[in-house]
Amino acid sequence: MLSWSDVAIPSVPGEGPPLRLFDTADRAVRPVTPGATATMYVCGITPYDATHLGHAATYLTFDLVNRIWRDNGHVVHYVQNVTDVDDPLFERAARDGEDWVVLGMRETALFREDMEALRVLPPRDYIGAVESVGEVIELVEKLVASGAAYVVDDEQYPDVYFRVDATEQFGYESGYDHATMAQFFAERGGDPDRPGKRNPLDALLWRAQRPDEPSWPSPFGDGRPGWHIECAAIALNRIGSGFDVQGGGSDLIFPHHEFSAAHAEAVTGDRRFARHYVHTGMIGLDGEKMSKSRGNLVFVSKMRGEGVDPAAIRLGLMSGHYRVDRPWTADVLASAEARLELWRQAAALTSASSVDDTIARLRQHLADDLDTPKALAALDAWAQFAVDRGGDDAEAPGLFADAVDALLGVPLR
Repeated sequence: MLSWSDVAIPSVPGEGPPLRLFDTADRAVRPVTPGATATMYVCGITPYDATHLGHAATYLTFDLVNRIWRDNGHVVHYVQNVTDVDDPLFERAARDGEDWVVLGMRETALFREDMEALRVLPPRDYIGAVESVGEVIELVEKLVASGAAYVVDDEQYPDVYFRVDATEQFGYESGYDHATMAQFFAERGGDPDRPGKRNPLDALLWRAQRPDEPSWPSPFGDGRPGWHIECAAIALNRIGSGFDVQGGGSDLIFPHHEFSAAHAEAVTGDRRFARHYVHTGMIGLDGEKMSKSRGNLVFVSKMRGEGVDPAAIRLGLMSGHYRVDRPWTADVLASAEARLELWRQAAALTSASSVDDTIARLRQHLADDLDTPKALAALDAWAQFAVDRGGDDAEAPGLFADAVDALLGVPLR
């Protein structure tokens, strides 16, 4: 599957401290320690609606991780999937009387346009579920052969399920108790009441063909992949087990990330699928989380169509800490637009006071669990001083612009 266009990143003198991020599994901020090549997998969209501000906040967060790694001299191998075969896609297509393939292709194309407009660095591997079906089948075969998975006793629909007890460490990533797991499993795509399952929490690996659903041939019969196994297969075959960062929204902690990790660990025998699990907070509107069911989604494409500068969208979403559930309001956007205007005025000056210390603080704040509120405040202070009082350093405005572009993805010139 085609990714989107790459973004040129200015070179900024110096180097920041190593990145530290909150690890969901360890429940603590700790160092991220990649080798020469940093590896990251971030779960992509299910393309029935794209791209709302909740999506954008997640992908901007991991864009910052990507930029910080590159600023620190790492090559980055970034992988992202597209769940282009799944129930929400079929439901939307049926509602609108549309071919699910056409719907998925259109919404994926719109997502790519939004990411390009927001200047998100593209993944090296951008993989759809449809194109990874063969990889999923191979992984499910291994799980069944090892006893980690089983076929339900159902002649009509012999679905394949993963045993929740197949790995001793199951539950380490989320840290949730059984009651919380059961609640989220039922709410987030699980099927606890499916007859024939050995445990209500067992997760679907392969769904036997149902009427009017797409299917592919497999040793278990015609069918299609479950949700979690898709990401396990794609990641294992691109960056392997033990990659540096697994990312996504906080609603993916369980069951999606817990099970995708368990699927991979049951095959590899490794203790951890990813070395670091990182999750973003939810974006709300009028006091409620943005979601399809609530009908309160704010779409990036609509905002762009109304003339909102994508750089202001970036700044608005970065004005709160990435791990915090936070609202999107008219005031958030207005503040972001005012900040963008101030920074562009500062970048357009012929000279200003030295910006070296400010760039150092920018790097320090970003390396400290992506503390964007403090990073933006440091840049605000320098920009306001520069606009009000000027200075005698002719290179400072250009360095300021380059640092903001390279590290925050916000173009000022």
